[in-house]
Amino acid sequence: MRAATLLTCLFLIAPPGPAMADVPLIILDPTQLPFDLGPGHPANNPAKAANSPNAAWNSSGNTANSGAAWENRPTNPANEKRLIITADGGVLGYYATNAGGVLNLFDINGNRIAYRPARGTRSLFTTKGSWCGTVDGNRGGMVLAVTRSCAQAFGR
Repeated sequence: MRAATLLTCLFLIAPPGPAMADVPLIILDPTQLPFDLGPGHPANNPAKAANSPNAAWNSSGNTANSGAAWENRPTNPANEKRLIITADGGVLGYYATNAGGVLNLFDINGNRIAYRPARGTRSLFTTKGSWCGTVDGNRGGMVLAVTRSCAQAFGR
């Protein structure tokens, strides 16, 4: 799949919508991404300090990123409006943004799967720090484009 085709697909499955809405998750091939979105770009490098899972705002040890925090619990009614969905309408989990601006992705049981640091990148990283995808949110909606292994971490 060429980069233009990927971007066209992203546009077709993610029509403009409110900032707080269900978001589709698609599988991507990182080798087909434009350089500025892929793991080879310096801003998206997992080794960059700001992208590290050990950085204060990204850390699993930060209670703002915990599935036990009310804002991140699957039982919080606000998270019913922030579902991560498949093309066939299946629910994989939900997303929440902490006070520092980190976007956290959780499975349906409240386990943190991945995060996007608050600044400097649109890349997603696993809780162990591996690059796992990108966030596209330029058209008023949001799409999560992730590697197959990252998608499998949601358990579906």
